Amino acid sequence: MRALLLSVLLLLIAGCSPPARFNATELSGIDWGRDFALTDHNGTPRRLADFKGRTVLMFFGYTQCPDVCPTTMSSMRELMAKLGADAERVQVLFVTVDPERDTPQLLAQYVPAFHPSFLGLYGDAAATAATAGEFKIFYRKQPGKTPSAYTVDHTAGSYVFDPRGRLRLYVRHGETPERVTQDIKRLLAGE
Repeated sequence: MRALLLSVLLLLIAGCSPPARFNATELSGIDWGRDFALTDHNGTPRRLADFKGRTVLMFFGYTQCPDVCPTTMSSMRELMAKLGADAERVQVLFVTVDPERDTPQLLAQYVPAFHPSFLGLYGDAAATAATAGEFKIFYRKQPGKTPSAYTVDHTAGSYVFDPRGRLRLYVRHGETPERVTQDIKRLLAGE
């Protein structure tokens, strides 16, 4: 009887909950993911405040990634096309988790190949670890056939900041560009 009453109560509570505003996981109010200190592929030191007034999509990956990274970056390119004129108010940041191989020159070739406005960010091993820690990102080298042929396991989702610079959303890998576009438009509209 108690189990039945508890089930009914949970259904009533769930029925009273407001619908989710976003397709992605909302992170509003968390106390991490506040800033970073990295350098872009043009050699300019960057912090989150540099992008105030824009919605920022931040993805952690590496240029030799065989699948997740190019798929995510292609989806972000598609998102920019769907945004139309609003794309000018969006900044995509690709943060390397492989500073050993992802030189500024390599990032400058790889990242803008997806979209000319995209920026690749890098730091030394300590800055990479500090940034990953601040954003709760997992990454770990996996040995390959040769010392330089390793892969890097890493968190596959993306973070989204609103134009005020607040971390608002976590987008799971594989989310459709259409659904992410809906979320970005909501953030650009001030939600």
